[in-house]
Amino acid sequence: MKLILALAATLLLTSCSTGGLSSDSEKSYVSGNGAAILIKEPLRKSAPNISGETLGGGKFNYEIGKVTVVNVWASWCSPCRAEAPILSAFASKNPEIQFVGILTRDNLSSALSFVNRFKLTYPTLIDDAIIASFKGSLAANAIPTTLIIDAKGRVAARISGEVTVALLRELLEKVSGDKVNV
Repeated sequence: MKLILALAATLLLTSCSTGGLSSDSEKSYVSGNGAAILIKEPLRKSAPNISGETLGGGKFNYEIGKVTVVNVWASWCSPCRAEAPILSAFASKNPEIQFVGILTRDNLSSALSFVNRFKLTYPTLIDDAIIASFKGSLAANAIPTTLIIDAKGRVAARISGEVTVALLRELLEKVSGDKVNV
C-alpha cells in the first residue's frame, strides 16, 4: 500500500512539473482547445480601441474598414509556436485582411526572438491591457486566442486555443464574405 501511495505521489508531482523552466506566466495560463464561436451579424458588438506601441517600437492604430485578425500570444506558449506559421502565411497571402498580435505575460526579448523565428510580418502590441477591453463581447479566454473583427469594426468570431488552417479560413470567409488564400 505504501508503495502504491509513493508511486501515485511521484506521478502526481512529476506530471505537474515543467522541468524547472516555467515562469509564473506559464503556471497560471489557460490553454484553449481550439473551440470557435461565430457571432451572427446582428448580435456583434463593437471592438474596443486596438492601438498602442508595438514590439518593434512603432505604433499601431486599428482602423475600421478591413477584416482584422487579433492574435493573443506568448513566446513560451506551445500552441502559440505551433500556430505562428499558419498566421504568418495567412497574413502574407491575404493583404486585404489586417493582422495584429497582442503579447501577453512575456518579456520583450523572448517575444522578439519569437517574431524573428516565425517571421511574423504583422505588428504585435505590447500592452496586454487591451485584452481586458474586449470584455462584453468575445474576450480572450485562453492563450492563444484569436479574435476576428469584421469590416464594420465589430467582434465577429473567436478561436480559443490553437488555430488550424481549415478553421481560420472558414471563419475568415464567413466574416469577410470573400475567398481567403492559404
